[in-house]
Amino acid sequence: MSLTEAADGAAVVYVTQMSHTLLGLLLAPLLLSAQESTQSRLRADLTFLASPALEGRLSLQRGSEVAIHWIASEFAKAGLEPAGGGSFLQEMTLVEYRRDNRETLLVVESGGKKRRYEPNKGFSGAFPRDVTVRAPAVFAGYGITAPEFGYDDYAGLDARGKIVIVFDHEPQEGDPASVFNGVGNTRHASSRLKALNAQRHGAEAVLVASEPNRKHPSNEERRARIPTRPERERRLLPQALADSEIRIPLFTLDDEPARELLAATGRRASELQRRIDETLQPSSQPLAETIVELRYVNAEARRAGTANVIGLLEGSDPALKAETIVYSAHYDHDGTGDGNLYAGADDNGSGTVAVVELARVFARSAARPRRSILFAVFAAEERGLLGSYHYIANPMRPLASTRAVINFDMIGRNETPSRQTDGLMRIDADTSEELNLIGTIHSADYRRIVERENRQVGLRLNYKWDEDAALNIYQRSDQFPFSLHAIPAVWWFTGFHPDYHQVTDTVEKINFAKMEKIVRLAYLAGLAMANDGEVPRFESNPRRVR
Repeated sequence: MSLTEAADGAAVVYVTQMSHTLLGLLLAPLLLSAQESTQSRLRADLTFLASPALEGRLSLQRGSEVAIHWIASEFAKAGLEPAGGGSFLQEMTLVEYRRDNRETLLVVESGGKKRRYEPNKGFSGAFPRDVTVRAPAVFAGYGITAPEFGYDDYAGLDARGKIVIVFDHEPQEGDPASVFNGVGNTRHASSRLKALNAQRHGAEAVLVASEPNRKHPSNEERRARIPTRPERERRLLPQALADSEIRIPLFTLDDEPARELLAATGRRASELQRRIDETLQPSSQPLAETIVELRYVNAEARRAGTANVIGLLEGSDPALKAETIVYSAHYDHDGTGDGNLYAGADDNGSGTVAVVELARVFARSAARPRRSILFAVFAAEERGLLGSYHYIANPMRPLASTRAVINFDMIGRNETPSRQTDGLMRIDADTSEELNLIGTIHSADYRRIVERENRQVGLRLNYKWDEDAALNIYQRSDQFPFSLHAIPAVWWFTGFHPDYHQVTDTVEKINFAKMEKIVRLAYLAGLAMANDGEVPRFESNPRRVR
């Protein structure tokens, strides 16, 4: 019996109004008998996606186009409806660009001195268009406005027409009692949100400084831990949405220029951070007699089109079909370079084929779930979650009635120690049955549903990445844009390994037995969310979820 046939049985049980417990008892053995054929389909699909024919699925390249049309074809064969009416493709325009390091510079005038910094020698970053900004500088703490925590770095600060300097991350992230999710991060740690917040307050540009009192690597130091990173950055050009809501540049300051800039407050940078962390009161202020000039120039830029692939299974309940449950993943990876193929079997071929398999299962079931289900495979996640941000700006189903998101990104391996996680996250010796769930800090209901359904599957659920403030995990996959709109959205993730973003992320290393269990659990959890009378609720303050 296939997993689809098992789903037919589940639907029949639902139609006859049997209890949820009885549904689980009947469905579990049926799903168990489906393991072999489900694993075979997952293996066949992933072998194709990670093959040399798809050239590593690099965004805006031929291999990603092949992936787009394969996913659309599988959605059509499964029997889904195009979410956009006539097509499974949600098209978008990206800008791909390369910084001109000779013309790009940062100049700081303060205390009668003028200092000039060059890219990667004082500051770093990229922006899709040429821009020159010369303006007074202000310090805006962590750059956060968070009413749910009673915190606002912009209270009493005039940032209009200014260049804003902010600390990275969040206050008190080393304090388990912090309102900002204890030792973990919340949405407000995101640099994107810092840029948007500065933009709303009238700023012309943002400079982000790593926290001077940090007890973890800076973002630049973290990225430097990934092997072959210099080659990757040389080979992969930045991309941005042509219609991005971010209209001002954001760049990262090295520690030395950050200290020099903030000395204009009359205090050390470390003291400024300590005062904010101890009091949760802003220390925002103008930087006396300090002017910053930022000139950014691109050596080349081009516009090109790509697409999200989105299919819909309309719900059966006349009232509830307007509500939506989302299964998502991203199909892009890192392409080819220097004769090597970056196959991206785990990242994120594994998530892509899981969404495709679930589309088949749901579409062929005897009875449809009450709520509608959206199957979305996003573009350009590796370039900055561009496909999912585009969807959020142009939703094919109303965000207000989108009830939950199950996002797959790297669900095919066992988590093992690597340079990226060394000293920053404890990884158990045996993770062969482990699944990480990231983002349930915002929905106890979501966690409860998954844990209930997992009694039939038997995976070991781990929430450790919600306690992370060093690797910024919560912000790094396609569930994040949904969470910014108060939608319970969780990243399903089997963890990092030494093959992350390496040529060695290949099919033969995938744990297909574990992956099949994850697909089964996702089916059960999504079915429950689609059929239950109540849906997961979003809580903006993690303290009220714990």
